[in-house]
Amino acid sequence: MTGRNQTTILEFLLLGLPIKSEHQNLFYALFLAMYVTTILGNLLILVLICLDPHLHTPMYLFLSNLSFSDLCFSSVTMPKLLQNMQSQDLSIPYAGCLTQMYFFLFFADLGDFLLVAMAYDRYVAICFPLHYTTIMSPRLCLFLVLLPWMLTTFHAMLHTLLMARLHFCEDNVIPHFFCDLSALLKLSCSDTRVNELVIFFVGGLIIIIPFLLIIMSYARIVSSILKVPSAKGICKAFSTCGSHLTVVSLFYGTIIGLYLCPSAHNSTVKETVMSMMYTVVAPMLNPFIYSLRNRDMKGALGRVFCKKKNAFSL
Repeated sequence: MTGRNQTTILEFLLLGLPIKSEHQNLFYALFLAMYVTTILGNLLILVLICLDPHLHTPMYLFLSNLSFSDLCFSSVTMPKLLQNMQSQDLSIPYAGCLTQMYFFLFFADLGDFLLVAMAYDRYVAICFPLHYTTIMSPRLCLFLVLLPWMLTTFHAMLHTLLMARLHFCEDNVIPHFFCDLSALLKLSCSDTRVNELVIFFVGGLIIIIPFLLIIMSYARIVSSILKVPSAKGICKAFSTCGSHLTVVSLFYGTIIGLYLCPSAHNSTVKETVMSMMYTVVAPMLNPFIYSLRNRDMKGALGRVFCKKKNAFSL
């Protein structure tokens, strides 16, 4: 324990984004449009997968879970950010801050593991197309969906409980737009070495192992494609994997740059902008990436609208 005076912190203050007051309304409209787009886009994917039997396959089972995760992940931070931009009250209750941190970690980790499941699905589909149905059995698919939910529950709860045992002093200002784990640790006047060790080892494994598994899956895919050099096969394979690789690059690029390769020269503004990339931009872009580049999703959209049109005509 440091020598600073201990006080009972009942709330924190989220400073939000470093935006000038004259630009506040403009950015509010921008972020509101991005959030609404995220909600509608991911809901559309969920509805299409539920309504179209052609999409009742392992790949779209994982995609539906990823869309749900993205929808919730964005909803953890965006409503509070939008509220603070239109209000003079920047406070968030202590319990509310820990709750936000828990769900932020939960849905971030869930998306992380679901990307691994999707990479494995693509690996089996391209490298073992004749055995795809046998390998990707309903039992295995259920396991690949339930395992991420269980692991992320444990990981998020672990960090939340470790944070709850810490004491906070007079400084309750968080220079961020959400209750970030590292920002809260900086405010604590307790010994945070256990928290930092858990972040380094467990958090590192949560990021590095899934990332390496994805890299291995795509390395095997590329190796399999090169063994049978066919222009048509290469185009089909990369068309199938292109959308997934785009999402992986966007998600892991910002995460690794922010947490695994931090720079002493990183300013609060730079870290906030990078956080916006994977908390706001990535969940918004995923529906466009998976629908605009995917023939199955386009076909499902047409079939669902045709059914609705025919039902109304009757």
